[in-house]
Amino acid sequence: MVNNHFTTTALESTGSYWQPLFVLLQQYNLNPILVNGKFTKNVKGRKTDVQDCQWIQKLHTMGMLEGSFIPDLFTETVRQYHRHRQCLVESGASYINKMQKALRLINIRLDAVLRDVMGRSGKDIIEAILKGERNVKVLASLVQSTVKASPKEIEAALTGDWREEYIFELRHCYELYRYYHVKIEECDQEIKKTVTAEIVRKQKEEGLVKVEGAKIKKKKTRKNESNINIQQLAIDLTGGIDISVIEGIGLGFILCIVAETGLELTAFPTSKQFASWLRLAPDLKKTGGKVISSKTKSGKNKLAQAFMYSANAIGNKKSGDYLVTFFKRIQHKKGRLIAIVATARKLATIVWNMLVKKIAYNPVPTKENLDKIRKNQIKNIQRKIRQLSVKEDELLFATL
Repeated sequence: MVNNHFTTTALESTGSYWQPLFVLLQQYNLNPILVNGKFTKNVKGRKTDVQDCQWIQKLHTMGMLEGSFIPDLFTETVRQYHRHRQCLVESGASYINKMQKALRLINIRLDAVLRDVMGRSGKDIIEAILKGERNVKVLASLVQSTVKASPKEIEAALTGDWREEYIFELRHCYELYRYYHVKIEECDQEIKKTVTAEIVRKQKEEGLVKVEGAKIKKKKTRKNESNINIQQLAIDLTGGIDISVIEGIGLGFILCIVAETGLELTAFPTSKQFASWLRLAPDLKKTGGKVISSKTKSGKNKLAQAFMYSANAIGNKKSGDYLVTFFKRIQHKKGRLIAIVATARKLATIVWNMLVKKIAYNPVPTKENLDKIRKNQIKNIQRKIRQLSVKEDELLFATL
C-alpha cells in the first residue's frame, strides 16, 4: 500500500466495520479521523459508495470534518472486557426472570417475601428445592433473620405444587445463571490484569508516583458490581486522585469511566466540551436571534448513562451535601428528569476538574450554599423591582 504523500484520511463511522480499516490506516501513518455519519450526509440524489467517498474527501479537504473521540489501546482493551461483562450480566438477569416464572408456576412466591430473589436466602431455598427438599418448615428455616416478612407469610409463599417439568426448567436456569457469573468473574480478572499492567507501565515509563498509605473510604460493593477493588486501582492509575469521594459515585461508575474514556480526559480541552460529548449540555437551536429549543441531544452514550444513574442516586437521598440540594432545587423548578440531566452535567464537570486540573473535590457546606442561593434570589427580586420601576410606597410586606 502506497500513501502517495497523503498525510491524513477521513473515515465514516459505520457500525463496527470501520475498526479494522482504521487500525490498518494507522499502521501506514495516514492519521485517520473517524467522522460521525450525520456530518457527512450527501445531498439528495443517487447515492453510491464511490459518491460517498468523493463527498467525504471534499469535506475533509476543506477542513469541514471533525474527528470523533477514539480511546487509546489500554482504554479500548478495558472497554471491550467491560462491555462484554455487561452483556453477560444482562444475559444472566434474563434467567432470573425465567426462574421467577418457573417458581410462580409451581406456586412458590419468593418475590412476594424477598426483596432479592437471588440474594442469600433466595439462593439457599432454590438450591434446597433442586436437591429435593419439599418440607415447608425446612425451606422457611433457610430464610435469613433480616427478612422483614413474618414466618407465616414465608411458609405460605413456600407452599408449592412441585411439578417436575418446572423443577427441571428451574434447575437449568439456575445452572446457566451460575455459569454466566463464573464468566463474569473471569472478565473481572482480565480487567484487573489489564489495569494492573497499565499502572506498572506508567510507573516505569511515565514516572507515575505509587500511592502508599492513602486513607480511602471504601465503597460498598453492590449487586453485579466488580469485586476487583477498582476503587484502589483507579487511585493508583491516576497517582492518588479518588473520584469516589464525590457523592453518588459508586464502583460501577468508576469501572465504566475507566473503560469508556480512561481517567486522563486530556482529549477534552474543557469541561464544557466533555459535557457536550456526553450530550448532557443544552443543544441550542436559534432562528432570527431567538432560541427555539435548548434540549439536550438524544442518544446518551454508556458513560453519560452512568453519570445519569449516579445523579438519580443523588436525587434519591433525603439529605446530603450541596449536590443533593442542587438536585432538589432543580427538581422543584423543572421536574425530576431535567434535574437528573443537570446534576449529571455538574458531576461531569467535577470529575473533569479532578482528573485534568487535579482539583480536589471540596463541596460547598450546606449552610453556605443555602445562603448563596438566598442572596441570588434577593438580587433577582431587586432587579425585577428596578425593571418595573416600583416605588417605595408600593411595596407592602406582610408582618406578623
